[in-house]
Amino acid sequence: MLDATTRSGGTATATPPAAATELALTAPAVAVPTSVGFAARCSRVLLSPWSRLSLLVALLMAAGAAVLLFEPQRLLADGWPPQLGGAAAAVVFAGAYGLCAVAFVPRPLLNLAAGALFGTQLGIGAALAGTVLGAGIAFALGRVLGQDALRPLLRGRLLQGADSQLSRHGFRSMLAIRLFPGVPFAAANYCAAVSRMGYVPFLLATALGSIPNTAAYVVAGARASTPTSPAFLIAMAAIAVPALVGAAVAWRKRHHLRSR
Repeated sequence: MLDATTRSGGTATATPPAAATELALTAPAVAVPTSVGFAARCSRVLLSPWSRLSLLVALLMAAGAAVLLFEPQRLLADGWPPQLGGAAAAVVFAGAYGLCAVAFVPRPLLNLAAGALFGTQLGIGAALAGTVLGAGIAFALGRVLGQDALRPLLRGRLLQGADSQLSRHGFRSMLAIRLFPGVPFAAANYCAAVSRMGYVPFLLATALGSIPNTAAYVVAGARASTPTSPAFLIAMAAIAVPALVGAAVAWRKRHHLRSR
């Protein structure tokens, strides 16, 4: 069909559809900035599992270096700052306890300091609060920064068995670990973080399972000035007997596994 111009005797005609399509295809495209793609690639690299694990290792190394530099064990000799006292000092000590526990300061030393500084009752409360705080921080760091990178490495029978135990029976498994004196505190925290254990069962089991050992060390620190007192002797027995039992059980399990 002719258009209006052709019918009136003119020479102009309508533009064919194919020509219009060619013009649209040859139009200059809008350039996408390359900075957006570069930023996306950088974010993927920084948030990758191995990058987060490297960050966790760097944080732990920095924490260990800070412990060596500032020497928190001097609390046993120098005492607590005089401007703090009572419950406020115990709260500050609990926070410092948690950070030191994450930085691999031995918990027996911190428990002895709690008893020497605050006595039995307030010292036990401060030490337990610091224990739960330190365990919670370590668990959160391990879960966020280390779990995705470390879980694919759980290929051995022993590692898979431990992971299955913690994932299925988290509360009772962690309770037994806290009651057993031979398991390092930091190792238990990060092993639980790599597993599929829940956060709340982990904290509850840590709080309950840490009571006997923590109380024994705190009482020993509070009564260290009278080493012949019944309280001090009972506390030392409560420390020594579970340690000997744990060592005997570990030795027996070692020979049992070797024979198998």
